[in-house]
Amino acid sequence: MKAEKTLRICEKGHKFYKSSDCQSCPTCDKEHKPNSGFLSKLSSPARNALLHDGIDTLQKLSTYTEKEILRIHGMGPKSIPNLKSSLEEEGLTFKEN
Repeated sequence: MKAEKTLRICEKGHKFYKSSDCQSCPTCDKEHKPNSGFLSKLSSPARNALLHDGIDTLQKLSTYTEKEILRIHGMGPKSIPNLKSSLEEEGLTFKEN
């Protein structure tokens, strides 16, 4: 059974519909999407999840295991290949289990 979408309005006045309890505004997310760097390669939920946990550099990301990253709400398995690729470009890897 699908959850019903409800109208939301963000602090900037953008109107959007969501069925989840996620409060992020799609319009604001697009405005704040970085043009470059590893965060630019991620979906808004994944990017917001990392930023919420203070993971804003590849060096910080490399201090976590893949499992730890996947436990963060908003992160999914589709993000891992992008993250691995970005880490490898800088000569880094995820922390070993």
